[in-house]
Amino acid sequence: MSLPPCPNCNSEYVYQDQDQLICPECAHEWNPADTTADEEVITAKDANGTLLNAGDKVTLIKDLKVKGSSQVLKIGTKALIKRIVEGKDHELDCRVDGAGEMMVTAKFVKRA
Repeated sequence: MSLPPCPNCNSEYVYQDQDQLICPECAHEWNPADTTADEEVITAKDANGTLLNAGDKVTLIKDLKVKGSSQVLKIGTKALIKRIVEGKDHELDCRVDGAGEMMVTAKFVKRA
């Protein structure tokens, strides 16, 4: 029985654990019977309408108050998008300079 290569890193050293296939090189886990995960692409657009991707560098276009804190993120603060998630208001999981990891709304940033 031959297993398909890893869709993440194309490694041939894939093994099966119950219904899941696991790649030991990149630790990617997937169910070969589930094809809907590959078709679903989550997108987000910045304030100018540009599509954002994971790994993009963005800049804040207005001052933002941090919930539950007295900290304010100033206009021009740079951030790196780690991933884009589906949400009502906070779509971007970012690493913000001087503030650390936090979720940011896409309409308050522009691509740097």
